[in-house]
Amino acid sequence: MNTVIKAENISKQYRLGLVGTGTLMHDINRAWYRLRGKEDPYLKVGDINNHLEKKGNDLVWALKDINFEIGQGEVFGIIGKNGAGKSTLLKILSQVTAPTTGRIKIRGRIASLLEVGTGFHPELTGRENIFLNGAILGMSKSEIKGKLDEIIDFSGVQKYIDTPVKRYSSGMLVRLGFAVAAHLEPEILIVDEVLAVGDFEFQKKCLGKLNDVSKNGGKTILFVSHDMNAISKLTQKSILLHQGLVETISTTPEVVARYIKSIKSTAHSYRDFDDLTVPKIISVDLDTSLPNNVQNHGQAFTIKVKLYTPRPIKGACFSLQIIDERERNFIHSWIFDSDVAFCREKGYYSLTCVIDSLKLYMGKYSFKFYFTGTSGEEVFQTLEYICPFEVVMYETTRSEFPWQPDTCAYIENTKWDIFFEK
Repeated sequence: MNTVIKAENISKQYRLGLVGTGTLMHDINRAWYRLRGKEDPYLKVGDINNHLEKKGNDLVWALKDINFEIGQGEVFGIIGKNGAGKSTLLKILSQVTAPTTGRIKIRGRIASLLEVGTGFHPELTGRENIFLNGAILGMSKSEIKGKLDEIIDFSGVQKYIDTPVKRYSSGMLVRLGFAVAAHLEPEILIVDEVLAVGDFEFQKKCLGKLNDVSKNGGKTILFVSHDMNAISKLTQKSILLHQGLVETISTTPEVVARYIKSIKSTAHSYRDFDDLTVPKIISVDLDTSLPNNVQNHGQAFTIKVKLYTPRPIKGACFSLQIIDERERNFIHSWIFDSDVAFCREKGYYSLTCVIDSLKLYMGKYSFKFYFTGTSGEEVFQTLEYICPFEVVMYETTRSEFPWQPDTCAYIENTKWDIFFEK
């Protein structure tokens, strides 16, 4: 397999809060060293990229000594927490920025799907924006014309294609933007979190398109996502980044397992009373049918959540998902301010969700929680892999064994209660 991307000791350092070294003499000295092909004299070794810590040093390594190779036609996953260095690595690969040290060797033309729909003009129609967006992404007019019908069909917005996009919903804009970007003809395609939006059907369609491009078109794809299901389905090999360093490079199942293990909480409950200047989830507790967060199949299950908001919130929404160890969603339940009033005043809100009969197959599960406003457009907090619990099947007959879907299902026998405390 021919190597199309090779990273050799890639490192990237940023100065926090400032542009340049801080003095004219230092800037001139740095330029003089660069002209002679020498290393920056003001680089410091030691500080890694821990965005949660405040240190005295104002220089930070966003990436440090990154090495990997990607072959032609390979679909390569890039995994890591927020702040791990994924975006910095993509900027270097896309040649948006240069590495501080090390070098990157690339064979072929690169296209990046970093933010679909960038460059759309609200007053232009969908059809006109296809030509505009395609030109921004490097496609020629004849190339766009040849693929116009295919792009429109893939987007699923044929009915509105001659309507100004200012009248489109956010989902329609994403569909149209991805449809244009997905029909580029580069040798290397970089995809960053574009599948985090859109409905399930469209996400599945996008994954199918990317899979087809790699297998049948021989394109090399770098795929960045927090969705481990998508990473697992699309990629064969992945790299796990942590605070700017390479944690591991291996097969995707092994890397995903290591990533999930590193971010899972082992605490049976959740507490966070720091920084009450922003709307947030401050506590989560489970009432399981057995001690130590063990739940018997088919019995009642209660989730108690406490929220705090320092101000009234418009269109508040809280949702929860129960996921298994492979990050498959099995239960999704939510509550909107339009259904039951909450977060309309400053204060504490206790939310209790009762599932009359929790029918999950035996195994280990955990939660994802989402706290948003303006009907989901304003995201206050996302919590993942917290409050783990185990489901057992005591005295359960074979006929009662639950069916396990591959995708999330909304549970209708869920009761929500809300209590407000100023």
